[in-house]
Amino acid sequence: MTNPNHAPENNLPQIVALIPAAGVGSRMNAECPKQYLQVAGKTIIEHTISALLENDKVQEIVVALSAEDDYFQQLAISNDPRVTTVIGGKERADSVLAGLDFLITNPNFSDCWVLVHDAARPCLHQSDLNEIIQLAAEKNCCGGILAAPVRDTMKRSSIASQLIDHTVEREALWHALTPQFFPLTLLRDCLSKALKENAVITDEASALEYCGHQPVLVAGRADNLKVTRPEDLTLAEFYLSRMNN
Repeated sequence: MTNPNHAPENNLPQIVALIPAAGVGSRMNAECPKQYLQVAGKTIIEHTISALLENDKVQEIVVALSAEDDYFQQLAISNDPRVTTVIGGKERADSVLAGLDFLITNPNFSDCWVLVHDAARPCLHQSDLNEIIQLAAEKNCCGGILAAPVRDTMKRSSIASQLIDHTVEREALWHALTPQFFPLTLLRDCLSKALKENAVITDEASALEYCGHQPVLVAGRADNLKVTRPEDLTLAEFYLSRMNN
């Protein structure tokens, strides 16, 4: 990991991006983990990392990989001096915690803020990234997440079937996106506590919520899509082509 020689802009702390990329993405029905599928001339994870490297406020990127990963080191982007890899875990939260543990032992970044971003979310706009990074300059802010207001009518099914149980009120309801952005020590402490107590943790913000904090919702673009199913590849290709023109 490199040692930054320039001071962060606008009195911001050191900022590191953390990408949990140890999953296999079974819903894609692909021969390789979904982050290594090709879209718009690159693998998905290359687009994801490139968007973060493009921002000069991001000093480093830590990628948490499976111990069996044979793909990442074959990518040219793995040789970028700002990119470091660690071994992740079975679940996303385990991979995030592995990255946080690595960072907290490095004196250059022990007081940093961390952007946790999905490996399979390649369509991140710089405007959204800059907006969420500004949370680090706000006094007494515990961090926050990019999110998009729910637009569609939401239905909840019964537990045992796909029959509609009731309609969910969509007012004040948001789709959680990434990056999710928090002080390193706070996120590590909350995530460690939540995992130790077997809390249900679906994203980083839920670990802070479990510990009594209220992260900020930063309105982000709805085209910050996570590639989860095969049909998402076509949509990602379209969005990336528009971003690059």
